[in-house]
Amino acid sequence: MPDASAAPPRTENTVRGIGTIALGFAVISCSDAAVKWALPEVGTAMAMIWRGVFGMLSILLLSRLSGGPAMRWQPRNGKLVAWRSGLHCAVTVTWYVAWGHGLPLADSYAVGAAAPLLMTLLAIPILGEQVGWRRWASTGCGFAGVLFMLQPDGVLWRWEAGLLLGGVGLLALTRIWTRVLARTDAPPTVAFWLLFAHVPVGLLLLPLFPPPAWWPSGSTVLVLALLGTGNGAAHLLFARAFALAPVSVLAPFEYTTLVWGMLLGLVIWGDWPVATTLAGAAVVVLAGLYNLHRERLRAREAAGVAA
Repeated sequence: MPDASAAPPRTENTVRGIGTIALGFAVISCSDAAVKWALPEVGTAMAMIWRGVFGMLSILLLSRLSGGPAMRWQPRNGKLVAWRSGLHCAVTVTWYVAWGHGLPLADSYAVGAAAPLLMTLLAIPILGEQVGWRRWASTGCGFAGVLFMLQPDGVLWRWEAGLLLGGVGLLALTRIWTRVLARTDAPPTVAFWLLFAHVPVGLLLLPLFPPPAWWPSGSTVLVLALLGTGNGAAHLLFARAFALAPVSVLAPFEYTTLVWGMLLGLVIWGDWPVATTLAGAAVVVLAGLYNLHRERLRAREAAGVAA
């Protein structure tokens, strides 16, 4: 029987999980800024290929350096891993196309803030979760915030934002599937095959998104290497964080990407979100945080009944 005293306290694991996911969102934000910067030179399809190649290499390297068990090549739930990886490639296309057509980084994150709200809805049929009237009401308010951001004649009233919103819906579904896969497959396995899928999908998309230059400049290659490495590291950090702490504790830190997006967009491109985007994003974030609050209360009540 293992010594329970040797295991880290639950509070310590939670703190480590928070630190891990905060770092992951900082890394992924920098990676997103890198690909947005490189897209005019490489295009959507080649950016996916570069991301996949360097991402796979970084996962293999980081998995070996971590000192943990060797990465399992064959996923236990191979069918769901394949579906999740393929669907995430579609998500990547929507974000890259939107960025390639000039959608600012912070604005894209503001639209992406709707993902937790969509997860609340998708968790009902997929995970069998119960959603009370309070969470229904807050979710409705959150989507009202999305509509406020995308109002006609507004800055975000453009087809790129609509395309991105569709991608956010798919992103929410892949995150629900991530929760399901956590029961059967290790984080490196799930992350590796996700990034592996970007290579063949990128090759298939080359006729639709031919690159402006087949071989980018040296500085762009460096940026793309950082992109892929950052994505691989971020996916491992996310998976590790969710293994350490509850989803309800970690989910609010996703909104830190809004801060990173504003800072990186301002420094690199001089972008700053307009008032309607900031106001709508605030409503979406508050609705998401309230849903998480209700989820915690329900978890505590369920634990009390079980005790």
